[in-house]
Amino acid sequence: MEVLQTDGNENGKFYIKWEGETMAEMTYTWRGTGRIIINHTVVDERLKGKGAGKQMVVAAVTFARAKGISIIPQCQFAKSVFDKVGELRDVL
Repeated sequence: MEVLQTDGNENGKFYIKWEGETMAEMTYTWRGTGRIIINHTVVDERLKGKGAGKQMVVAAVTFARAKGISIIPQCQFAKSVFDKVGELRDVL
């Protein structure tokens, strides 16, 4: 599974397409120029249990590290990933 991204001036998303259809999506909102707020994650039933949600959080962390920004995980799923995976917390 490949995590794709769209990013705009105010918001963006990480998403996974499978068989031509968007099957997972994690949205975020920019807060100023140095921080994003992850506000929602949804994964289609067909991808549940395959690590799609975690892959999107990891993609967000990679993006944050590359941009030198931080992440606020408002979404409960994203927050749970950060709680479980200590090596991702440097962007919080």
